[in-house]
Amino acid sequence: MRKLERVAGRAAVLDRADVDTDQIIPKQFLKRIERSGYGEFLFYDWMKDPAFELRRPEYEGAVVLVAGRNFGCGSSREHAAWALDDYGFRVVLAPSFGDIFRTNAIKTGLAPIVLSAEDLESVQAAVAERNELVVDLERQSIEHPKGLQLHFDFDPFERDCLLHGLDDVARALQREAEIAAYEAVHAARFDAATL
Repeated sequence: MRKLERVAGRAAVLDRADVDTDQIIPKQFLKRIERSGYGEFLFYDWMKDPAFELRRPEYEGAVVLVAGRNFGCGSSREHAAWALDDYGFRVVLAPSFGDIFRTNAIKTGLAPIVLSAEDLESVQAAVAERNELVVDLERQSIEHPKGLQLHFDFDPFERDCLLHGLDDVARALQREAEIAAYEAVHAARFDAATL
């Protein structure tokens, strides 16, 4: 997992409530197990509409997605977070997230940041004036060149995982010596070679 400390760049505004994972990445693209290659299918059905928000030229190359409430609701497909990351987003700002999506986003290296409706409106207004944001996970701040400065809360454990690029496997490997010491003292319950 890549480290996520500070993200600077364009933002794309998708001001829609209840965007579910079926819209983020439709089911027909879930046949692979790799984490890459899903970005081209992000919002596949919506992208067919020339007026769809993410097709606007000013949103090209955006690294921050500004979304509506309950973003990522619906089924528990981790492919939704993979698709957003593969497309280029590193941060999603919204008033609320689907719980499973939020967990999958963290494990993918994508920061789902909760902001109040008022703060999101301020971000949208700033981006409309000049499309440039800085999201600093270490300082837990969002800044815009025109003076907007916001603070956000973030779970300390999840923040640490993102800052250091640690998924579940990497966290376990940090304790490799402790695991080996435990295994040296405790006999195996069964012989894995006979399985």
